[in-house]
Amino acid sequence: MKHKFYTKLIPLIVLSALLTLFVAGCGQSGRPTIKVFNWGDYIDSSVITDFEKEFGVRVIYKTYATNEDMYVSLKSSGDVYDVVFPSDYMIRRMINEDMLQKIDLDNIPNYKNIDDRFKNLSFDPQNEYSVPYLWGTLGIVYNKTMVDDPVDSWEILWNEKYAKEIFMLDSQRDSIGITLKMLGYSMNSVDTKELEEAKEKLLEQKPLVLAYVGDEVKDMMVAEEAALAVVWSGDAVAMKWENPNLEYVIPKEGGNLWFDSAVIPKNSKQKAEAEAFINYLSRPDIALRNSDYIGYSTPNTETMKMLDPELLVDPAAYPGEEITKDLEVFEDISEHLGVYDRIWTEIKSK
Repeated sequence: MKHKFYTKLIPLIVLSALLTLFVAGCGQSGRPTIKVFNWGDYIDSSVITDFEKEFGVRVIYKTYATNEDMYVSLKSSGDVYDVVFPSDYMIRRMINEDMLQKIDLDNIPNYKNIDDRFKNLSFDPQNEYSVPYLWGTLGIVYNKTMVDDPVDSWEILWNEKYAKEIFMLDSQRDSIGITLKMLGYSMNSVDTKELEEAKEKLLEQKPLVLAYVGDEVKDMMVAEEAALAVVWSGDAVAMKWENPNLEYVIPKEGGNLWFDSAVIPKNSKQKAEAEAFINYLSRPDIALRNSDYIGYSTPNTETMKMLDPELLVDPAAYPGEEITKDLEVFEDISEHLGVYDRIWTEIKSK
């Protein structure tokens, strides 16, 4: 009797488990569901709606503020995401920690539209784990009616004349990185002496800083709440669209060249739908809608043919190789993150 009971129970348990997986993948609507984790304000929301209609896939969309926030969420929250958009150095870290699945490029036919400049990069040299999404630089946006000094060096962010008129990024890699560049060091420095020197400079600067900010910097600079801000280039382009008093520069000491790409986390169970979503984003007309909406630079060669010619010659949006050749790409420094974390905590807490 006991044996017969378990003979019947085991198939029921298996069926229940399969139903659980099905419901988890399909959601309450009965449609397949994917969870997408992206930077704030980094996609035209109508693109998601149109993808859902065209493919019959429900998208649950959430956002993060920094690569580090995203990483901690994937590591500690237990949430399962199907598509995430980390930057170069974080992709390398996630590959090293076996956090990503390989992407089958046969399922990404629009990959052919990606410019070769954005393939075989150091963080994913065989193009196995990532598909380029957007790219850009890091620099200073300033209000031409509020700043009467040359804006050609990171040093202007330490000018007491602009006290409480400066926004810094609430991002340790970026804020520490530009300070290292100003001091003549690499943005990827792991030298304790150099990092301590950068910390002291940031502590010296702190009384001048109005706020450490994220995505909200766009609206704040458009509203002329400050004179200067450290921003990513795409945000600067969007700001310039709305306020012609704003201009963007990459300081003479150099800065950061970055690449954000779509990846599929290791624990995703919806790989086919995730790849369909990534392929959709790489479609020229969809990439155009995203680029037009948020101002960031597309790696899609077919999309670039559709852009306003004036945008293509704007160095804020599409800097030429004569500019980008002197910029640094962030590298994975995870073995030294403890030092960066400590320094950033000391800066923010004082």
